[in-house]
Amino acid sequence: MSGESELRSVLIVGGTSGVGLATARRFAADLATRVTIVGRDPARGEAAREALVAEFPAAGVALLTGDANRAEDAGRIVAETLRLHGHIDTLVVATVGVALPDLLAEIPTGRIAEDLMQQALGPMLMARAVLPAMRARQSGTIITIASDAGKVATPGETIIGAAMAAIIMFSRTLAMEAKRDGIRVNCVTPSLIRGTATHDRIFAHPFAARLFEKAAKMALLGVAETEDLAALIHFLASPGAARITGQAISVNGGISAQ
Repeated sequence: MSGESELRSVLIVGGTSGVGLATARRFAADLATRVTIVGRDPARGEAAREALVAEFPAAGVALLTGDANRAEDAGRIVAETLRLHGHIDTLVVATVGVALPDLLAEIPTGRIAEDLMQQALGPMLMARAVLPAMRARQSGTIITIASDAGKVATPGETIIGAAMAAIIMFSRTLAMEAKRDGIRVNCVTPSLIRGTATHDRIFAHPFAARLFEKAAKMALLGVAETEDLAALIHFLASPGAARITGQAISVNGGISAQ
């Protein structure tokens, strides 16, 4: 057997920066992989695609633009990836909302629903959109990214924590539903991640900075880097993780190891 259809197809939503881009780089290094990255900003997306192509010219990196929080965009992103590569072996949803930690009493009531949806909806819509194609092939891996805020109650993360818990429970429950079709679903839950725009925004926000300065001191193995998350995601999509599904795995340098 030979040809493009044999190559693994990886779709990375949020793949134009941060953890998503580091993950795209990790997959692009595999000669048998075709990588499709998705972002909302066309200029940033094209810059990311050009950088990946320059580093990994054989990876056939493609760029799609769209908002995973919109059902119509999620469906179009999957359809266009299938048109490009014929199948999707791995979906990674690395979207990040814009909400920063704040006490509930300080959050305007009208912003609560928006913050919740911006954080939690994308992984759900993208997983639903890709599911029929994976079921038809009786194989696939879906990897979502939430955070430890969905596992540990932290003052200032009422809405963020609720959204992250939603992603975690969604992923674990989908793993139960999809395993009969040969599909694995796992969730990666970091805390603080150095080298991301979110990291910079957190430390420019007085309340969030105080919160995460304490967390960083607890990361005795070191604050996580984007490459740490990319390495785990790459493993979870690999044959070496063939028996792993329904897990929410923390990557936080020891913050939660007490």
